[in-house]
Amino acid sequence: MSSQDEQFQAAAAPDPAASSAEDGMTWWYRWLCRMAGVIGGMSCAFAGLWNCVTINPLNIAAGVWMMLNAFVLFLCEAPFCCQFIEFANAVSARADKLRAWQKAAFYCGMAVFPVMLSLTLTTLFGNAIAFATGVLYGLSALGKKGDAISYARIHQQQKQMDEEKLTGDLEGQAI
Repeated sequence: MSSQDEQFQAAAAPDPAASSAEDGMTWWYRWLCRMAGVIGGMSCAFAGLWNCVTINPLNIAAGVWMMLNAFVLFLCEAPFCCQFIEFANAVSARADKLRAWQKAAFYCGMAVFPVMLSLTLTTLFGNAIAFATGVLYGLSALGKKGDAISYARIHQQQKQMDEEKLTGDLEGQAI
């Protein structure tokens, strides 16, 4: 086995427990993001192909970019769809190492560019799910919502400090 094959095997088998512990995403949210990426890739591919059937050069450019977006989404989120490409698992493993906010910025930026090229319903609807994938990753980057007990404790402390300030101000005025 060559060193390149060993690197490929190492990149193809990431440890899912370690990656989910690092980013704090639950298993179902990770699958939701992946499924949104696959569906977003399909919508980009079909809308991009439809966009290319025109004589307007900006529509053609936006359509080609959308098909490129579909390829990248499939490559990063569902490498099993790209089995004919040798480096698909390595790219997917590298994409899994990215932080959630980096994926969010990348996917949203990828989806906005064709809309800026050609603002049509096809580009809007075709890129909407790809953009939603970026939004889902962005929401996961924000983290979990705190529990009610912590918020109640913080609110009680703020209220107590406000009351102390108010009583201190009133005592200072009475003297």
